[in-house]
Amino acid sequence: MTERKPEWLKVKLSTGENFQELKKMMRSKTLHTVCEEARCPNIYECWANRTATFMILGDICTRACRFCAVKTGLPTELDLQEPDRVAEAVEQMGVRHAVVTSVARDDLQDGGASIFAATIRAIRERNPLTSVEVLIPDFQGNWEALQLVMDAKPDILNHNIETVRRRSDRVRSKAKYPRSLELLKRAKEMQPEIPTKSSIMVGVGETFDEVIEAMQDLQAHDVNIVTIGQYLQPTKKHMKIEKYYTPDEFATWKEIGLELGFSHVESGPLVRSSYHAHEQVKSAEARV
Repeated sequence: MTERKPEWLKVKLSTGENFQELKKMMRSKTLHTVCEEARCPNIYECWANRTATFMILGDICTRACRFCAVKTGLPTELDLQEPDRVAEAVEQMGVRHAVVTSVARDDLQDGGASIFAATIRAIRERNPLTSVEVLIPDFQGNWEALQLVMDAKPDILNHNIETVRRRSDRVRSKAKYPRSLELLKRAKEMQPEIPTKSSIMVGVGETFDEVIEAMQDLQAHDVNIVTIGQYLQPTKKHMKIEKYYTPDEFATWKEIGLELGFSHVESGPLVRSSYHAHEQVKSAEARV
């Protein structure tokens, strides 16, 4: 039987002027955000502060991970003008740190890497003072595709391992734990000056110590930033929550992560991969 959701996971609903304005802008430019598609609990806070994570390459994913609320199916959308619209939105929002992610596009030869690269360049052209973080899929181990993204030189390269080694095949669809670690290592080898980042989601059947082991795996593959957050079941059809961790447990993971040598550790019940991402840039650059 799943535990009742604890008090520290309750989110304050705030749909003020900035939230409504941002929602209207996204719809007018036919843009998707992972904030909405993945039902992120921080959407009200982030949008009130005029920050959002853009989701490119459509809103239909070719994978069906058991934790994710994004729609699954056969995508039909490939919009070559999307990078320019994202750049326009970043400019209108006055964003100083832009985060760009995508659905998995296993139907495309390069997994959408060329669109990622074009989006990075478009944002930079319109917004030269804005830093750009990309959260990429694994491109099915296509390292030439990864090279396309790294050659565009994002300020942070993010790829999520999502869970611990033992639970990976159960939690993730088609993704492989060793392949994700290899991607992060190769990204750093391609562009050593670019900080790398990954995220761990807890409450899906792992143990406390396995989370530490996952951090050690990331550290061994030259990852600079790690985020740790509580899994929240998006619908009844998705994987059930096995455990709610306390804020003190998250604080312990943060302390251990910093001791391991990460430049930045964001660890808390409501932390998601892009949460407070703008605050991580300087600390990461200082330690690469």
